Amino acid sequence: QWVYNILEKKAEADRIVHENPDPSNGFVLVPDLKWNQNQLDDLYLIALVHRREIKSLRDLTAEHLPLLRNVLQEGKEAIAKRFGVPGSQLRIYLHYQPSYHHLHVHFTALGYDAPGSSVERAHLLADVIDNLAMDSTYYQKRALTFPLRADEPLFKKFQEAGKV
Repeated sequence: QWVYNILEKKAEADRIVHENPDPSNGFVLVPDLKWNQNQLDDLYLIALVHRREIKSLRDLTAEHLPLLRNVLQEGKEAIAKRFGVPGSQLRIYLHYQPSYHHLHVHFTALGYDAPGSSVERAHLLADVIDNLAMDSTYYQKRALTFPLRADEPLFKKFQEAGKV
């Protein structure tokens, strides 16, 4: 609901850094709640796409390339304009598994070791775009590894199935 409140401007409208209102290829860029915006060393923003049917990396196909390219380009430009941080100094990625199932893209300072920015969970947006340009159903077919904490319900399901 938090995501939808932002997209509908019922919450955090004053925190929006950039918005592309296009219903198919648009998104809202907001500072992540983990970032206090007092310094750039731990810069952290989230792009929330307007399309509600895209839940995660697994849903993406080549049809979504215009959306993903918009997020990448416009996100970098908005951060450079507002915060003076060039795109070359950003890590731009998606999580798999995501913490919530509405497609969102993380923008963090390159030097910041953000939670979940490691290779086990983070998929660079530029790589996602390249993979989908080569194969429209890449993320429906590819094995995607991801870490799970012992207290997560999904981990318990794997245990019960004898997969761990």
